[in-house]
Amino acid sequence: MSYGYGGGGGRRGRRGGRGNRDGSRERWDRGGGPGGHGSDFDQDRGGQRDRPPPHLKGREIGLWYARYGAVRRKQADRRSRAVVQMDEAREQHITRLLNSVQNDQSGPGREGRNARASTSDSWQSAASGSGHCYFDGDLPEEEKLKIEIESENEEEDASLGQNKAAQQSRYFSSKAIKDEPPDNWDVDEHEGEDKKENLRFKDRDAEFLFHKVVQDHSLDDYLKNDLQSKTSNPQYKEMMKFREKLPSYSKKEELVELINSNRVLVVSGETGCGKTTQVTQFILDDFIYRDMGSMCRVVCTQPRRISAISVAERVASERAESVGNGNSCGYQIRLQSRLPRRQGSILYCTTGIILQWLRSDPLLSSVTHLVLDEIHERNLQSDVLLVIVKDLLNTRDDLKVILMSATLNAEKFSRYFDNCPMIHIPGLTFPVEEFLLEDIVEMTRYRPQNQDRRHSQRRGFWQGRHSRAEKDEKEAEYKESWPSYARTLQGRYSDNTIATLEMLDSDDKIDLDLIVELIRHIVLNDHEGAILVFLPGWDNISTLNDLLMAQQMFRSERFVIIPLHSLMPTVNQTQVFKRPPPGVRKIVIATNIAETSITIDDVVYVIDGGKIKETNFDTTNNISTMAAEWVSLANAKQRKGRAGRVCPGKCYHLYNGLRASLLESYQLPEIMRTPLEELCLQIKILKLGSIARFLEKALDPPTEKAVSLAIKNLMDLNALDHSENLTALGFHLARLPVEPHIGKLILFGALLGCLSPVLTIAASLSFKDPFFIPLGKEKMADMRRKMLSRNSKSDHLTIVNAFQGWEEAKQRGGRYERDYCWDNFLSANTLQMLQNMKGQFAEHLLHAGFVSSKDPKDPKSNVNSDNEKLIKAVIVAGLYPKVAMIRPSHSRKRPGVKVYTQADGKVCIHPKSVNAEETEFNYTWLIYHLKMRTSSIFLYDCTEVSPFSLLFFGGDISIQKDEDQDTIAVDKWIVFRSPARIAHLVKSLKKELDSLLEEKIRAPAPVDWQNRQSKDCAVITAIIDLITTQEKPTGGIKGHDRAWANDRRGQHIHFDDDDDDDDNDD
Repeated sequence: MSYGYGGGGGRRGRRGGRGNRDGSRERWDRGGGPGGHGSDFDQDRGGQRDRPPPHLKGREIGLWYARYGAVRRKQADRRSRAVVQMDEAREQHITRLLNSVQNDQSGPGREGRNARASTSDSWQSAASGSGHCYFDGDLPEEEKLKIEIESENEEEDASLGQNKAAQQSRYFSSKAIKDEPPDNWDVDEHEGEDKKENLRFKDRDAEFLFHKVVQDHSLDDYLKNDLQSKTSNPQYKEMMKFREKLPSYSKKEELVELINSNRVLVVSGETGCGKTTQVTQFILDDFIYRDMGSMCRVVCTQPRRISAISVAERVASERAESVGNGNSCGYQIRLQSRLPRRQGSILYCTTGIILQWLRSDPLLSSVTHLVLDEIHERNLQSDVLLVIVKDLLNTRDDLKVILMSATLNAEKFSRYFDNCPMIHIPGLTFPVEEFLLEDIVEMTRYRPQNQDRRHSQRRGFWQGRHSRAEKDEKEAEYKESWPSYARTLQGRYSDNTIATLEMLDSDDKIDLDLIVELIRHIVLNDHEGAILVFLPGWDNISTLNDLLMAQQMFRSERFVIIPLHSLMPTVNQTQVFKRPPPGVRKIVIATNIAETSITIDDVVYVIDGGKIKETNFDTTNNISTMAAEWVSLANAKQRKGRAGRVCPGKCYHLYNGLRASLLESYQLPEIMRTPLEELCLQIKILKLGSIARFLEKALDPPTEKAVSLAIKNLMDLNALDHSENLTALGFHLARLPVEPHIGKLILFGALLGCLSPVLTIAASLSFKDPFFIPLGKEKMADMRRKMLSRNSKSDHLTIVNAFQGWEEAKQRGGRYERDYCWDNFLSANTLQMLQNMKGQFAEHLLHAGFVSSKDPKDPKSNVNSDNEKLIKAVIVAGLYPKVAMIRPSHSRKRPGVKVYTQADGKVCIHPKSVNAEETEFNYTWLIYHLKMRTSSIFLYDCTEVSPFSLLFFGGDISIQKDEDQDTIAVDKWIVFRSPARIAHLVKSLKKELDSLLEEKIRAPAPVDWQNRQSKDCAVITAIIDLITTQEKPTGGIKGHDRAWANDRRGQHIHFDDDDDDDDNDD
């Protein structure tokens, strides 16, 4: 393939004001005046070639330069387009291949292909159409673009164009996909009782669900005798003594009576009351003693995997049994279970398991009691489940629902369920002494090492400018009240303490050095007892762990330090519950998982970091922001309660008294502050009807704008059709435990034979990349990351390379693994998490039929895993339309490149990217995973991609003549030069790829890479060959195809050379 830039074009004149520094693609594509041609600015208009006509004055001159600049930019852009070409041998091969496919379609097998819902039947008739890709959604409407000039005055740049092309949906006909609505697919796909049974046993996560509840009197007698015999079991008796001391046990009779006489009950309970472990046992034991044990199946939901396991183990222990193994209590989490007996049992499971069950049995027919625990957390899944359960009660008269909340907002849940009865259980906690930030600073005499901190007023400008209005009001009130609050501290606290408070208040970050000093203070001055530290996320947890381990004191055998995060391997998480030997102090560093989901019995000291990770979504700009926000009063209360479980405790809050008085009562529900695409897919796969109408019934409905945007994004991805039904692709994306774009990436990795590296990328994008940045060694870490990129110009492939190196080091032994991670600034824990996630993804693919083994490294699934160019193309398939354009920057202050997106204009590559300071790209397009607004709009996790990758795996292809150029474009805005015959070959080959992939999505089966004669293998192999051999290799481009980054200020391309000399918007 040829990829280069043409010549021509000088620099624009600058007299009378600067031209507009327009970054948006729409403006680049516009003409420059009424006619849209450069002739409008020629000498026949009364001026010289680069000068305005002499009769223009003032603002008119500025407008002339803006129009002139738009024309010059368009001309330069046309000259700089990459050329899509292929050699003669491949052109002939693809022509023969397409002719062969056409002949196959016109033969006797055509009817059968129609029945299998292939799109190939429209191959010939649609050859001159849109070339729509089944997987990539909507086509921008073709419209005439007009010049829009915005210029504030002669001395300022014209503002960045933000005009967006309107979108119009084009889909395959319903006949091409399937004759009936997609909501019926999963029923139709598995017609017949035998096939349904096979499906049931194939999905091991639903094994517990499929059992008819029929009374068995012999089992009733057995269960009763077994329970009565336990009263003489020493372990059971010891546990019963403990249970009887719990506050919930004193409410046993009242709870059982309320549950038996009502369909819905709200149970609110303070920390330590025992509601999670006891209420389920009260229900089961009541049925057993009433000779109805075989009729009882209690299922209790938990928001996290670790809590489902730990609570089930605790209940089994209290019943003198092992968990699962056909006993009375077990657990079920995604792809892992220890199931109890089928009748007369208690099952703890994650909320997601219930949602998964609902796909197979919308009535949950075999569940007699559904206990929804920790509903106060208000996460997406629990809020959706509340709506489903409320509707389910209209159908199932026999279902009992118990809602359990750890906080005192029970009234809201009661009102939602038609004013159902409530019961409150007091907590069993010892007194807890609370300390605020001023107390902590006074007792530790702490002074920050870095005293050059950004002023709080400036902080409010940078960090608060995109937050919710309510938070802005709180911050304004805080700043206004601070001087008077500081005066109230005088006399009670030292001047040093007050000065330190003001310094700490000027930084939004949690001061981890202060936490280290506080832990030292507790260790040296207080009695024994575990210390529990609450921090917002993994970055803080791992950094604090490193700070502690850097001190000789904490490296001794007198301390055991346990980082705790919901995504850590469950084997490691269980260590947190074990009591250390005498003389050894346990320090647990956790997220809010330790607030309510798990109970660590021996905690005496709690350090509340005061922050919680919260995602907010800006529907106006379609941008997510994730930041550590202040905790709510409910969070703070739960954290305090963790300290008084076994004896009087202490709780240290890392915020001052003024901040404490302004905390919100509760966190904003997740459904109101996050993107809803994944949730919308769940609603459709559960066949819950219209997305908007369903979400209107939520406890706190999301905004109409957020719902509409989610639906539009899913239609763009082609997960939903224009009738809001699931497409075949949407059906599979809904079943993967990741957001839709990453799910699509996983599917394409499986279909195109590069599974292991793509699963590495998907796991990393779902969780985090494995790199950490040590204090003082940032440049060294950046250099190591750059080395691991191997000049791929890809953050995604950098992680693949890092992961593969870790696997190789790990095979050689623990010392090699530690050295590799240390040398490359990698977190072994994060890498291990990514490996576990890859295994889970592979199991999902196996269950769906896309691969033949649950091993991510299975050779059959990795025949193309060494092909980096193909992996980049798969990244395009997953992440499109998240595309940005690269243009050279001729700024003396900021050498490198400028980056633009279609929607936002000029953006920045995030500084941690391997592409952040890259100056020599091979191509002018990037694909990225995340666009996040902080001080600027940053692109995270980006990869340079080639024209063929975008053509085959991007959006709709169009072929047209642009003046003297033959062009081929993706979604009308990613334009390449290409001879017409080549363009038509590429478009036709893409249509065959779409047809093939659609069939694979509709009827999942691994590609048989050994059968080179099959159409599947022939088409995919031809495309892989083009991507691999017809693109320029990574590195410099020589001759007339030289890298444009080296063409700084020559006469070839006009790129507004001087605009950046005083740029301030990077």
